Amino acid sequence: MSNLVHILTIPFLLAMFLAINMGGSGTAPAFSAAYGANVIKRSIIPGLFGIMVITGALLAGKEVSLTLGNGLLEQSYFTPFNTSVILFSVGLSIFISNLLGVPQSTSQATVLSIAGAATALDGLNTYKLFYEVIPAWIILPLVAFLIMLILSKYIFPQLKKRVVTANYAHLGKHKALKVMLVMSSLYVAFSIGANNVANAAAPIASLTANEIGEEAIQNFLPIIILSVLIVAPCFAIGSSLLGHKATEKTGKGIVEVSPFYATIIAMLVASLLLTASVTKGIPTSLVQLNGAAFIALSISKNGLKETFKNKTVKRFFTVWSIAPVFAFILTYLLITYI
Repeated sequence: MSNLVHILTIPFLLAMFLAINMGGSGTAPAFSAAYGANVIKRSIIPGLFGIMVITGALLAGKEVSLTLGNGLLEQSYFTPFNTSVILFSVGLSIFISNLLGVPQSTSQATVLSIAGAATALDGLNTYKLFYEVIPAWIILPLVAFLIMLILSKYIFPQLKKRVVTANYAHLGKHKALKVMLVMSSLYVAFSIGANNVANAAAPIASLTANEIGEEAIQNFLPIIILSVLIVAPCFAIGSSLLGHKATEKTGKGIVEVSPFYATIIAMLVASLLLTASVTKGIPTSLVQLNGAAFIALSISKNGLKETFKNKTVKRFFTVWSIAPVFAFILTYLLITYI
């Protein structure tokens, strides 16, 4: 048992560190509007976020965990070294993105890191990657973009005539809006749990199953649940340590947006994320869905030219395309040559 603990220590620490970073970045899309309206106190946000993330992971995260833990690369390849390399590559790509000030998709970095390992080990499930996962990465942001464009052009102007949405103070005075803000925040956190916890939990679940033996591999689901229970609380830790600054702002680098509209965007993005999780088990990008929705809102307000002249938009597209590829290449090189 002591030998097993020793083998698992580094991969588990890397997974927990990754989850802490994901918790810090995931707090903003979930709770920024509710916090800005003074509907939820800062001190209880990490607890609520952690509870909903764990709930989402346990109730709706199974399919995503199976995709990352077995769907792209067979469980037998998740050795201590390979798993550590995968988690290290994801963590480094996300760290670099954070230094550049661009929120990056942990899901895409994780998928391509696993794909890099699978390519090096000649074990890649190409059908799952090229016919299910990557098409979803293209289609879902387009859906978020188109829905938001329609809402901002035709629905929001009508809402604006009936509801004053210019500031947080107004939202805080209305009980119905308070309830909507809280419920939408919990819903987004639940969707994050359903999709993103697997990024850290699935690789260590496969590793643990391998190290325990054949019986554990055949009964993989309990191992996933235990891994989720270890990793998911780290989202709350990350929320507590890293989430406050990001929670105070959302989307302002692309376009100024009222808290009411920010809540609608959050619910739209969370619905798409949850759909991807429970239907096909597709690990997908919360930040890219969010970014696509904000870009659509910017186009409706500022026009196409002005939006794509925006430095933040340009930086988003550059980092979004480079960071996952960096994770793939780094994992491939480390596993091939070390």
